[in-house]
Amino acid sequence: MSDLSQLIVAPILLPLITAAIMLLLGEKHRHIKARLNLLSTFSGLAIAACLLLWVRTQGQAASIGVYLPGNWPAPFGIVLVVDHLSALLLTLTGVIGFSALLFARARWDGAGASFHALFQIQLMGLYGAFLTADLFNLFVFFEVLLAASYGLLLHGSGRARVRAGLHYIAINLFASSLFLIGAAMLYGVTGTLNMADLALKIPLVPEADRGLLHAGAAILAMAFLVKAGIWPLNFWLVPAYASASAPVAALFAIMTKVGLYAVLRLWTLLFSGQAGASAHFGGEWLVYGGLVTLAVAAVSILAAQRLERMAALSILVSAGTLLGAVGFAQAALTGAALFYLVNSTLALCALFLLAELVERSRSANEAPLDEEEDAMPPPLESLHPPKGINLDDEQQVVIGQIIPWTMAFLGLSFIACALLIIGMPPLSGFVGKLNLISALFNPLGLGVPAEQPLSAAGWGLVALLILSGLASLIAFGRVGIQRFWKPEERPSPVLRRYECLPIVILLGLCLILSFKAEPLLRYTQDTAASLQAPDAYIKAVMAAQPIPGPTSRDVQVQP
Repeated sequence: MSDLSQLIVAPILLPLITAAIMLLLGEKHRHIKARLNLLSTFSGLAIAACLLLWVRTQGQAASIGVYLPGNWPAPFGIVLVVDHLSALLLTLTGVIGFSALLFARARWDGAGASFHALFQIQLMGLYGAFLTADLFNLFVFFEVLLAASYGLLLHGSGRARVRAGLHYIAINLFASSLFLIGAAMLYGVTGTLNMADLALKIPLVPEADRGLLHAGAAILAMAFLVKAGIWPLNFWLVPAYASASAPVAALFAIMTKVGLYAVLRLWTLLFSGQAGASAHFGGEWLVYGGLVTLAVAAVSILAAQRLERMAALSILVSAGTLLGAVGFAQAALTGAALFYLVNSTLALCALFLLAELVERSRSANEAPLDEEEDAMPPPLESLHPPKGINLDDEQQVVIGQIIPWTMAFLGLSFIACALLIIGMPPLSGFVGKLNLISALFNPLGLGVPAEQPLSAAGWGLVALLILSGLASLIAFGRVGIQRFWKPEERPSPVLRRYECLPIVILLGLCLILSFKAEPLLRYTQDTAASLQAPDAYIKAVMAAQPIPGPTSRDVQVQP
């Protein structure tokens, strides 16, 4: 890892330096800051992709990179770690961030102050949360990304955003308090906050202190589950995400995955099968909490009328599916869940961006657009039908009527998003759900009989996966008819390149996953295998040594 060791800290330093430069520029030079933001975000994505390729090409035992920012060994100093899981989520964050920023360039980056600086700080918090290897710095990066998200949620002002923002801030401050309490209790019992060191010390905790250990872990898990969107602690999520501006809501699509990542990382590391009396502590709570979240979200999506709320509720459907699957502690199921995580995050990000354009198509948006020379060509509904075409009583073309290209783009994109989220074939959403169901029935692989029959919770997850897809099919079908099929006299929206391009990128990636799913499935299965056997992670962190400084013999005394 010597050739890439310095690259591990780059995803954190790059947005930090970029945000500092933007703040020095002030509120002027918006175009300069926008270009700098795009360059920095794309560079962060490229760095994350390099780390992903590195962990993929290395052997299973050597694919963990460790960086010591303070040059102190674990558990005394700060540690940054990149492995299969963190590299995957770093790359996913880079893709989501770059797509959301492209969309914001059309109009939203000028709707408030310090958008670009807040955007970079948000990315820094996300990257740091996925890379850090100790609880204290995980709390620090959580607070960094939350502080930036407060400003981004209120970006563009409006009563709905302010009201939802107050609830969002209050519940996240409460979750942060739980984080501190839980971390303090774990430190009191074990004497450390380093994740790898915690994994070594938890099996050695005396029986008299094990109740305090479990209480601290439960309180800490509550903080993560609030951010992951588990029911009933997710009442804040739908109003906040539905009220946020489109690029901010798209970036927030990865926010719930931070809570899920923390649960997955700490649960498989601290309470693995090697944790003694604490092995798999809380697993049933994750399973049944995920099932209830999935069921409530599936019912709620049937009542949703606005596309933004449907997208926010679909995030809860995804959160319930992932939490329930992770709680089974099966490598095959966890690998399928990680594939589903990638696909659903990309699709939901595209849906949040698309929702604004679809709503704009319902009523002409009179907000001025800057740089009109970048606007897309005008819609084609002004073309008159040629002579000889049959017209109805209202002088409308009966057959061969021209569909404006803007509505065609929105309609096809909506169909693609709906199919991905519902899980209909042949797109990657179906591949993800099919692999989840297959892993439930065949945890040891196809053709290998399971040691035990499928449990009641397993049957419940299979049923809810099917029923939630049916509920989403009904909801998206209803909204699609109202938005695209119902005849209404309204002008087609004016779309710009910056608004269309990110949607094309996100749906294009999902299309690639639909036909080239095997490489990602192999990667996620390797990731799940490493999570279920955390010895390599622990050894890599604890064995990392500081870089030795110059000795007296190396220093040349100047005369």
